[in-house]
Amino acid sequence: MERAEDTEAGPDRPGALPGSEGSPGSPASNEPALPTVSVVLPCLDEAGSVGRCVAAALQALRDAGVDGEVVVVDNGSTDGSPQQAADAGARIVHEPRRGYGSALRAGFAAATGDVVVMADADLTYDFAKIPDLLGPIRRGEADLVLGSRLGSATRRTMPFLHRFVGTPAITFLTARACGRRVVRDSQSGFRAFRREAVARLDLRSTGMELATEMLIRAARGGLRIAEVETGYGPRVGESKLSTFSDGWRHLRLILLLAPDLLLVGPGAVLFALGLVLLGVNFAFPTGVVVGSLRWQPVFFSGIALVTGLQAMLAGAVLAHHSAVVAPGVQRRFAFVGRPELPRRSLATGVVMGLVGLALNVVLLVRWLGGNPSPSGTGHGLAALSQACIILGGTLVCFGAVTRVLWSQRGLRSPSAPAPGGSPRAAGGRTATTPATGTGPGPSATPPA
Repeated sequence: MERAEDTEAGPDRPGALPGSEGSPGSPASNEPALPTVSVVLPCLDEAGSVGRCVAAALQALRDAGVDGEVVVVDNGSTDGSPQQAADAGARIVHEPRRGYGSALRAGFAAATGDVVVMADADLTYDFAKIPDLLGPIRRGEADLVLGSRLGSATRRTMPFLHRFVGTPAITFLTARACGRRVVRDSQSGFRAFRREAVARLDLRSTGMELATEMLIRAARGGLRIAEVETGYGPRVGESKLSTFSDGWRHLRLILLLAPDLLLVGPGAVLFALGLVLLGVNFAFPTGVVVGSLRWQPVFFSGIALVTGLQAMLAGAVLAHHSAVVAPGVQRRFAFVGRPELPRRSLATGVVMGLVGLALNVVLLVRWLGGNPSPSGTGHGLAALSQACIILGGTLVCFGAVTRVLWSQRGLRSPSAPAPGGSPRAAGGRTATTPATGTGPGPSATPPA
């Protein structure tokens, strides 16, 4: 990582607040002493606002009576933003690898404070709210605090699609991946956290999806998460957010981080629902009366069974082979990396297909015997036959594909060598050095 004006921590370097720690007259003097704070601002062509952001952040730290610095991470600006930030009192770090996540991770690595505050350099966040973010950390109530934007967002500050569709959808999926709802606004970029706690999360994202990765890894890593209202103002300058490509990157990351919660769990529920409805077909062969209507579950039962099985298979494969999934989750799905899986899938699929064909033969014999249309248990047998054939075909295809990939060394056991001869570590992870901690490194999710 290249740095410019990157000096050791001290009261004389740019961005530091000399002698401001724990002053008796500070507004926060009635709370426990706060460690040093680093405010990290990613910056790409923000000449119209970065200087004011730096000044506002430094003033907020002074008003809070804490010792701190502002670190501006230049991500390839061509409009003089780094010089403006330096003139305002920031320490400048240069990160040549483009991306919001890359810039933030470089800033986290360069920060010297025990607590890091991250924000944007476009004046959308009110830096006077920094003490509100620091409060739960200072009182020992949280390791990560997010500033919610939704309470004061307007059409002018946040587009309709982002406010009512994108952010709620990603927040819902993030909550599923976390195992519980932890915040209302998962996409807020105004956060404070203990640097050492987040360093253990091994963040890897290079783009906007870093916000989601941090939250999921923090929740699943047992960090205490809090949320405070901080507001949201109009942006100065051109937005770097791409609604659909960045939304896809978030979705892809969530699936890679938590396939067990987003695919395997719902898939199992859907599969179980399909089995129940299949039983309903036998119990009520003429359908279920719903008011003045008669519902035939025979159709949805097959759809639920097939969709549920496919979701479980896809989730199991992702849970085992994803490079960013939690090690405990990966161990639970270690069976996916065993060579007997394709063989068992093929055998089970063939058996189910034969059962389905046998049931079809039974229905054919009944038809030839003078029963041209299925009735009574015939509806249930027809549904069961259809489900067995489709599920059997799905398992045969899955087994055949994984068997071919196994033969080409594409899907491997944890001890098998990776392509190019590089070994794989336990749990299926590549043993070559990835990004560690919060410093810059290869992204676990390829660019969109």
